[in-house]
Amino acid sequence: MELNREHFRAIIFHNFRRGLSRQECFDELNSLYSDKAPSYSTVKNWYNEFNRGRCSIQDESRAGRPKSVVVPEKINAVRELIKQDRHVTYREIEASLDINMTSINKILHEHLSVKKICSRWIPHNLTNAQKKARVDWCKEMLEKYIQGTSKAVYNIYTGDESWIYAYEPETKQQSTVWVFQDEAKPTKVVRGRSTSKQMIACFFGINGHVATVALEQRRTVNSEWYTTICLPEVIGEIRKKQKNRRIILHHDNASSHTSTQTKAFLTERKIELMGHPPESFKCTKILYKREYLLTITISKAASPSTTKS
Repeated sequence: MELNREHFRAIIFHNFRRGLSRQECFDELNSLYSDKAPSYSTVKNWYNEFNRGRCSIQDESRAGRPKSVVVPEKINAVRELIKQDRHVTYREIEASLDINMTSINKILHEHLSVKKICSRWIPHNLTNAQKKARVDWCKEMLEKYIQGTSKAVYNIYTGDESWIYAYEPETKQQSTVWVFQDEAKPTKVVRGRSTSKQMIACFFGINGHVATVALEQRRTVNSEWYTTICLPEVIGEIRKKQKNRRIILHHDNASSHTSTQTKAFLTERKIELMGHPPESFKCTKILYKREYLLTITISKAASPSTTKS
């Protein structure tokens, strides 16, 4: 049996009642328990307490926080706080449970194994049918283009229209939440932003950027603009390098892309159209930095228009 502090205090109290001196009590404890015995100053202090009439060997309650609060009750309390509010902060936990920062950190990371992470932004919440359509399409493309090793991938060009904003968006720090080890990472639907902006269409192939077409002020993206201004410029850039290259176009299912006018334009120029699963990611937002696109747009807007001789 391993003796704790209260056990030794009881022995000291017994020796005190026996009439042993402080030194005699210390020597006896030291001979019986060696280095596990309390120090002489501890024996002396407890003799003084007993001389003042104290009979209890329990620790007296003290003002302020206890030395150690990492106990099951506090751990469970922190767990419940997190479940109630995934945005709860260290200071809120401290104020609610009267636990110091060091103990909070220990409970969160060593006992609950939680970490605070940002929600991953997603364009849409897909249905199961939409998810399946995306997976089926990806499998079809992998098979058709031989896991990406087919030379036909050099004929694929993709693009999309996107708003380019004149400011850096806010960080995602405000959306951070606590996540337990066995929980899935949270997601958050991307919210629209309102400030000065420029609509552009950016196209690229496997070798990089092909063309960026800026939408003129007070115009909307429609079939007329897409087939008379945007696509002709993109196709022209492709034909500059490979006049007779086969072109496979990949764009999303926006109305300007799926209209009868656009389909007729592509058929007339013998441009193949690659399928696109509903609500799939927009390529330009993923593969190109906003700053790069904005630089291209500004340069294009600032340069004087030229005409062929």
